[in-house]
Amino acid sequence: MQIRGCGVAVLFLLGTLFCSIPVSAQESTIILAHRGGAFEFEENTMEGFRACYDQGIRGFETDIRMTKDGALVILHDDSLDRTHTGTGPVEEKTAAELKEIRTKKKGQTFLFLEEFLEYFNDKPGVYIELEMKTSNKKLYSDDRVQEYCRKLYQTVESLRPEGSTYVYSSFDERPIRAIHHLDAKAPVSYIAGKPCSTEFIEKAKALGADRIACRLDGTSRTAVLEAHQAGLKVNGWPGRSSQDYLLALGLGIDVHCTDIPLEILKWKKRLE
Repeated sequence: MQIRGCGVAVLFLLGTLFCSIPVSAQESTIILAHRGGAFEFEENTMEGFRACYDQGIRGFETDIRMTKDGALVILHDDSLDRTHTGTGPVEEKTAAELKEIRTKKKGQTFLFLEEFLEYFNDKPGVYIELEMKTSNKKLYSDDRVQEYCRKLYQTVESLRPEGSTYVYSSFDERPIRAIHHLDAKAPVSYIAGKPCSTEFIEKAKALGADRIACRLDGTSRTAVLEAHQAGLKVNGWPGRSSQDYLLALGLGIDVHCTDIPLEILKWKKRLE
């Protein structure tokens, strides 16, 4: 339930719950704009990233892929069909071909990684999770994953401003290992479409990750504490309502990945 649909009684109850959570937790939990606020803007567009930053969001999540000719681009799906005017995988397109592609709703240009990174290059104090979309082994052989990670790491580190945290994340174990091999100190997050558990924590540690991303539903406070004790930061997803944000705070989540970042900011201000 988002704030626009809340009655007075419900709003009072949510406000009471929010205020009962320690201020330290409210302030330390990062609101992460999933795909630049996927329910508020066309996903993974500079329009969304700019608007979220301008209105106070300092956490962002996006998805990185590599074209046929080695350009790093931003797209979530294995194909262009759902979100753009093109069809098929970007991995089978050249950078020049993608420059002719537009988003379906507003006709925005296709987003390349360098444009995204250059926007944040003069904005220190930002937290960005770069999801490495290499799970489809038909599109990413082991050798191609190695090439992808080398290019991604070099590009990101050359444009990352001092004071910002850029995290390499993935469901795929291969790029997690590859980035850790390139830089053992690089922030790396292992993602799973399941709740936090001892097994998941142990797997992340074995991969060299220093953080994890897990589903909020089914995750317990005990599991989050176990992750923290193991030295892992925890990202809780998906966030699609104010209740999801409250749950993340209650669980002690470090990062809340939400499709409605600006709605959450407005909700917080109204309850303060």
